[in-house]
Amino acid sequence: MADGQGTDSDFRRIFGIETEYGLSLTGASGPYTAGRVAMAMFRPLIEKHGSTNIYLPNGARLYLDVGSHPEYATAEARDPLTALKQVLAGERIMTDLAERARKHLAENLGRPVKVHVFANNVDAQGHAFGCHENYLLDRRVPLDMVGACLVPFLVTRQLITGAGRLSPDGFQLSQRADFLDEAVSSSTTRARPMVNTRDEPLADPERWRRLHVIVGDTNRSPLATWFKMASTHLVLNLIEQACRRGCRPDLADWALADPGAAIRAVSRDRTGRVTLATKTGGISALNLQETYWSACNALVDQQEDIGIDRSQALRALHLWRSALDALDAGRWQDLADWVDWAAKLRLLKGLNRRGAGQDLADAMDLDYHDLSAGRSFPGLVRHGLMRSPVDDSEVEHAMNRPPEDTRARLRGEFVRAADTGTRTWSCDWSHLVLGGSRRVEVGLPDPFDHLGPPRYHCLMDFLKSAAEPCV
Repeated sequence: MADGQGTDSDFRRIFGIETEYGLSLTGASGPYTAGRVAMAMFRPLIEKHGSTNIYLPNGARLYLDVGSHPEYATAEARDPLTALKQVLAGERIMTDLAERARKHLAENLGRPVKVHVFANNVDAQGHAFGCHENYLLDRRVPLDMVGACLVPFLVTRQLITGAGRLSPDGFQLSQRADFLDEAVSSSTTRARPMVNTRDEPLADPERWRRLHVIVGDTNRSPLATWFKMASTHLVLNLIEQACRRGCRPDLADWALADPGAAIRAVSRDRTGRVTLATKTGGISALNLQETYWSACNALVDQQEDIGIDRSQALRALHLWRSALDALDAGRWQDLADWVDWAAKLRLLKGLNRRGAGQDLADAMDLDYHDLSAGRSFPGLVRHGLMRSPVDDSEVEHAMNRPPEDTRARLRGEFVRAADTGTRTWSCDWSHLVLGGSRRVEVGLPDPFDHLGPPRYHCLMDFLKSAAEPCV
């Protein structure tokens, strides 16, 4: 837009997910720390790049986070389906690294071992780690509107997107619910918020903010991962449209009186009947989700351009509607082929029928999230009991190629070319740097720009032909 501002129906968005993974090793003769497993996994990267923090040819970032958690941050995507492919590509990359580490450790230890990579959010010691969703959001949306209008949706969407957990209080919908304290905050350690307000848009700060949502569980179900992004996008459209028009969003009427208490209450009641206190009264979690669905359905019906392909929006609304209907009728089993907590609960009830004890139930709960050595989730996929909107060939492609319609295309192309050259180089989300006697830096401030400025093309010509770089 020439004036740097969009219309009230400009719903373009950038999507991304950062996933932290837990690690362990079994089969060693004694205790083996997660830190040692992590270093074994990252050994090939250290040998090649001299670092545990790299950007990949598919545009993503792979690094070792504090607490020995490998983390994969997807490349920028323009729609939820592309973002999902990037998420699944990250899982494959982690699995490949784990297999290489397993072979290396087995050889060094002189015995068979298993490397476990957990796509979950809490370990046996009660340590929590996250799955962080990122959405580019119109700067005109004030943060108090995020707290009032988005947080109630995030608190109650666990009815559909929760990963499920066996806790001391019994079975819960969400793995994250017990570890979140505030609704919206800049803190990440003292008190974990549901939405982090660190102002780092990685885009034009006059127009955009990057909404950093840290309330969500890490889903194994691809369809659940896709749905949480697609549905959140539609809710953000509602909020943006109202704020651009200078209106108070109707959703603000449902601002929660105590979001922390609400998210824990919803996690413990899979019927959705629990009543939540709002600033204007009380409403059940299920009815609150109904309110959001109705508003999003009306928006899609009224708006021609909704920022993503209409087929994705309609599919999200259909899944959402069917899930709410199933929950309202008490048919949670109907959700077990794409809602993680329902799939897990079905497996647990099967163990109970066979007389399995608590130890086996706890082991299955963890095994469900094990990317590299788990059997529960792959068994569901193998028997056609878990749906996915993408196939293996699309995931394989995303492991090696970035999205073609965002800035990630430029970064991935640069990394691929620079990695085969002899000059030093580095990059981050919005900068590319080529070292050597004549250092060249190219800024990529627009995440929607997949073509690149002239300086970028000059840099790439130099990389590919050894010509003199632009100054």
